[in-house]
Amino acid sequence: MSAPVQEPAADGAAQFCDQCGEPAATAGHERCAVRRSLEPPRFCPQCARRMVVQVDPFGWQARCSRHGETHS
Repeated sequence: MSAPVQEPAADGAAQFCDQCGEPAATAGHERCAVRRSLEPPRFCPQCARRMVVQVDPFGWQARCSRHGETHS
């Protein structure tokens, strides 16, 4: 089951965790913070959709079908 589609917050803050896809306001994202330092994002922080991620020797690119591309 996927998370409901929501528009980004007016202030541009992430609504969802980019590692697990759960709402960012919930507790328990300590493990996600550690993963974030080692891995590219896997979920869009604005809509929680799974992103297409490509890793190469020079960095990474992550693309959300709704919100576009992010890169390192």
